[in-house]
Amino acid sequence: MKCWEAHINVTLKQVRAFVAVVQSRSFAEAAVLVHLSQPALSSAIKVLETTIGGPLLLRTTRSFVLTPEGESFYPVALRLLADWDGAFDSLHQRFALRAGKISIAAMPSFASNQLPIAIRHFKTHHPEIKITLNDVIAEEVVAMVRSGRVELGVSFDPSDGKAGSGKQFDGDDLLFSPLFEDRFVAVLPPGHSLLSLKELSATQLLQSEFISLQAPSRVRQLISREFVRLGLSFTPAFETHQLVTIGRMVANGLGVSVVPSLCQAQMHELGAHCRPLLEPTIRQQVGIITRRRYPLSAACQAMANTLQDTFFNAEFENSNNY
Repeated sequence: MKCWEAHINVTLKQVRAFVAVVQSRSFAEAAVLVHLSQPALSSAIKVLETTIGGPLLLRTTRSFVLTPEGESFYPVALRLLADWDGAFDSLHQRFALRAGKISIAAMPSFASNQLPIAIRHFKTHHPEIKITLNDVIAEEVVAMVRSGRVELGVSFDPSDGKAGSGKQFDGDDLLFSPLFEDRFVAVLPPGHSLLSLKELSATQLLQSEFISLQAPSRVRQLISREFVRLGLSFTPAFETHQLVTIGRMVANGLGVSVVPSLCQAQMHELGAHCRPLLEPTIRQQVGIITRRRYPLSAACQAMANTLQDTFFNAEFENSNNY
């Protein structure tokens, strides 16, 4: 018999029977330990010895001794059983959400403002799950999910609303599950003349110097597209990579901007003020992005459920906060 064929024919029951006999020094006690009759126990060990090609135990009328091969195999058998039991215990812990880790990606506007709320809820119920958060621009969220570097991403709808809820897009390799709709808002410095108005238009904003994210930011693309659609020239006076920098620059009187309403609380903390933007009205679905053909781990599915429970159809615009 070929070596690999012998490995296939050796069973876990046979290995457990051998270890139980060695540890208990008694066939009768070993039979009880592994829940077998004595004849079934002896048969299991005999089949094991036949399969591997020689004796592991030399039996006497009242006892037995290990052969040199049995002595050599015993510690290996212990490791095999420990690895086997450990593997199944680890799987059980993961399915029970008492162990494991997940890696997710989220665009900065969501990662720094709303996501900590969901993570707090998740950790309350699953404190042993480790979470790695990648705070990256919307385009990179999609790229990280597509490449498998993260299981789950939260970003704007990559299909720009064309795919719809739970539909595939971009070659049918990704799925988008909407959480809520974000409506962009205008951001103004303290003391700005437009703060006297309850609602603003792009035309009014462009009377001041405009601060924007740099390309290829999805936020930049959405704002530019809508401004141009109204026949307005979109030529920012300042450009930056981070929304928090926009907030600080606006708060310091360097200009005005437009940001996702996700950032309202952050803008207020930085000292800027927000107003509804009505012309154009810029709306964009925010949701969960996953790979279509790859099921989520139990831990990551629990996180997706937490995101749905926390944010589905959430409203982040609150007129009292303007």
